[in-house]
Amino acid sequence: MVNPFRPSAGANPPYLIGRDALLDEFDDSLEAGPGAPYRLMRITGSRGSGKTVLLNALGKRARARRWTVIDETATHGFVGNLILALRAQYERRDVKSVELPSLGVDGLGSVGLGKVEFDRTALPMTLRTALTNAVNHIGGRHADRGLLITIDETQGADVADLRALATAVQHLIREERNIAVAFAGLPGMTSSLLHDNVITFLRRATPVELGDISLDLVSDAFEDVIHEHGYDITPDALRIATEATHGYPFMVQLVGYNIWRKALGATIDENSARNGVEAARLRLGGTVHEPAIEDLSSVDRTYLLAMAQDEGPSRTGDIARRIGKDTQYAGRYRERLIQAGIIHSSSYGYVDFTIPYLRQWLQEHAATLIMRSE
Repeated sequence: MVNPFRPSAGANPPYLIGRDALLDEFDDSLEAGPGAPYRLMRITGSRGSGKTVLLNALGKRARARRWTVIDETATHGFVGNLILALRAQYERRDVKSVELPSLGVDGLGSVGLGKVEFDRTALPMTLRTALTNAVNHIGGRHADRGLLITIDETQGADVADLRALATAVQHLIREERNIAVAFAGLPGMTSSLLHDNVITFLRRATPVELGDISLDLVSDAFEDVIHEHGYDITPDALRIATEATHGYPFMVQLVGYNIWRKALGATIDENSARNGVEAARLRLGGTVHEPAIEDLSSVDRTYLLAMAQDEGPSRTGDIARRIGKDTQYAGRYRERLIQAGIIHSSSYGYVDFTIPYLRQWLQEHAATLIMRSE
């Protein structure tokens, strides 16, 4: 039997657990018309919380209503790519030979994308024109159809691109056009929108914060998927698998994939579940923990290693003492790690890890990480 679980970044799982209410709100907003709240969404969450999967699901719901969907990732210059895509589809321009390197350098008057030149100061108007043409074309015969744009990894976007997007979309919403935008990123994305008067329009988008899924829903989903695909799971195995996920969406797929893989025959028993959970934990280290830590500074890593000494939430004063810094200095790194989606404030004066098993992974790799920090 084919393994039904999908533990790969952005891959669509067999069930999207715990997001039904949000998807229904989105459906209602598409039905309600311009200005409905879920036509402009700001989605935040830690790595592995299911941001890309949710964007995929929103696109699927929009396509079911015969909307056009354009998916973008907020690499530097993504607005230029978006303009080209819109022109290619709705202005019938021949852009097949255009290469798409990233948009240029701050301070330059214009930026080249192959044979196409975009004046950076004119990006908002250029994008607005391209979006207007697209919406006019899409809704020309069907007033109930529109354009959905999804943007992933928004925390990495260039400020000029976000300004262009905000300006163009704001005008179309004021004109009551059939457009919807959902953009997703790490928790720090919101802070980067605080300091720009134009981009604050995006900050007023309906906020969606992706957290952990209830274990009851995880258990039901495991049971449904496993049974629907011809396998059985014992009650003890189901409990072990469910608790091991901690409700973390990516871990749900990792655990499901590995307990299925470790099953002897068509029944997942307690032994299969324990072996699968351990395999999933090791895989989580390589796919989530290690890449997340690699992106951090040496002081960030030191802060996390200080947290890993505790068995539960860490008191911020204790962390400052362990790293030999005052609380104000340590607080700057606390905030950086929160924005990166690595830790969260669990209660006043305490922080904890956002990603499950990170404490254990840090303990196992402490010596290597200390050497890298020196």
